[in-house]
Amino acid sequence: MLDKSSPAGGKPGVAGPPLDFQDHLARLEAAGLVMRVERTINKDTELHPLVRWQFQGGLREDERRAFVFTNVVDSQGRRYDTPVAIGALAASAQIYAVGMGCPVEEIGDAWLHAIANPIAPTLVTDAPCQEVIIEGEALRKPDGGLKLLPVPISTPGYDAAPYLTATLCITKDPETGVRNMGTYRAGLKATDRLGVRMAARPGGAGGYLHWQKYRKLKKPMPIAIVIGCAPVVVFTGPQKLPIDCDEMGVAGGLAGAPIRVVKAATIDLEVPADAEFVFEGLIDPELLEPEGPFGESHGLVALEGFNMSMQLTAITHKKKPIWVSILSEVTPSESSVMKRVAYEPRYLAHLRDTLAIKGVRRVAMHEPLSNLRKVLFVQFAPGVPRSEIWRALHGAASLQADIGKYVIAVSEDIDPDNPDAVFWSLAYRANPIEDVHIAPYRSQGHGAKSDGHGEESTMLIDATQKEPDPPVSLPKREYMERALTIWRELGLPPVTPRQPWHGYSLGDWDAVWDTYASRAVAGKWEETGKETFAQRRGGLTPETPVKSVKE
Repeated sequence: MLDKSSPAGGKPGVAGPPLDFQDHLARLEAAGLVMRVERTINKDTELHPLVRWQFQGGLREDERRAFVFTNVVDSQGRRYDTPVAIGALAASAQIYAVGMGCPVEEIGDAWLHAIANPIAPTLVTDAPCQEVIIEGEALRKPDGGLKLLPVPISTPGYDAAPYLTATLCITKDPETGVRNMGTYRAGLKATDRLGVRMAARPGGAGGYLHWQKYRKLKKPMPIAIVIGCAPVVVFTGPQKLPIDCDEMGVAGGLAGAPIRVVKAATIDLEVPADAEFVFEGLIDPELLEPEGPFGESHGLVALEGFNMSMQLTAITHKKKPIWVSILSEVTPSESSVMKRVAYEPRYLAHLRDTLAIKGVRRVAMHEPLSNLRKVLFVQFAPGVPRSEIWRALHGAASLQADIGKYVIAVSEDIDPDNPDAVFWSLAYRANPIEDVHIAPYRSQGHGAKSDGHGEESTMLIDATQKEPDPPVSLPKREYMERALTIWRELGLPPVTPRQPWHGYSLGDWDAVWDTYASRAVAGKWEETGKETFAQRRGGLTPETPVKSVKE
């Protein structure tokens, strides 16, 4: 069971971001954000499903924990000495913030500052990640190489193999020498071979662009896959930064200090010196190998496809490493949290600062099931001109090729995290013939490849409040708060208020009706009856608004 008595978070930012994964894990533990599991757990059938329940079981995000498994076995009876950590990077925004060394609300500004002020890495000659080096025959022997490691199966029952998921894949442009760091899955194929999938779609993987150049040169592409480095380093993998941007420098900007790197043992690349594991190897420039199936974050299983074949040249690691895995598949997941907490503030900054659109309050990406990319909500303050609302909708839809298939504008009173509130806004504040625009020629983006590769379109919807409306028909806040106190005193099941949970004004209200309402709760409704009796009129149709007659 989860330890729900633990505090929701620590005090990140006191000593800056942790620059070693095990230091990060210690900080999470000190903050009460780690659940250690001592019992025997099968990495092939039990590990990922167990952690998945904290996403599928109705827990609030702040109740999620990092899990550390210390007694890991596989379906063949092998027992592993290496502990496995999952959820330790981004099971929740609080956990991500510990890795960033700042409060949750400062994550967006930290990213913007780091991108604008990168710090180049520093090269060292002695590195913890190379305390143990496995190469040559030790990689190829039947029980050696990748079989030595507790790599879990992410989607038991569908995945074709154990997969490296919490990856930082490092490649280098053969023409410019600029490095790229991305998060790409890698499935086990042999003790010394991995199948690597890099997105080939627009807005996809920078590593794929490097591979295209190696393909023209007819040379194998060196690649290093890093597992378990400092969170500020691994967090750069999912970011869509300019193609000529050195993400290691951005990671240094996040850290406020140069990231320590070391020359890889067998290939011409530099890798984080303090990583838990590094997998060095070469990707064939021409021959692709079937890879998958694998449970994907768009909510469907990615079927078998031809992807890159990586021949390992070495595995290096610390003497006492920890294996790191992330939960992906159906969202919400650790993978989607890792993107959401960084993407949302970046989109807000793009609309508010780059496009100078006033009154944008928030950009929210719909996380459950739809995987962030497809559905965006842009929240506005009252009184923003409709021309600015439409400019923001177009701006949000066009910032990134694979994000923003549906972009919906809502007013400040609508909580984008509550789909029911959004549907209410769509039902009563949007006229499809006036408030919906469909634009063609959009990249298909992230999704199942079994439905073809055609283009998609974009739907923009203005579901903001266009004119004053009557109040929301729920009891006023003070009455709902009093009732909630009584609810808790009665020991009734715990409730989590979701906006709207009380009534509030939307502009169309008269002070005299406040008087009527005050009388009603005081038991003096007869006074109102006397006043309305004196206002009786003839010659009207029932349901004629009183205010229209008064006016």
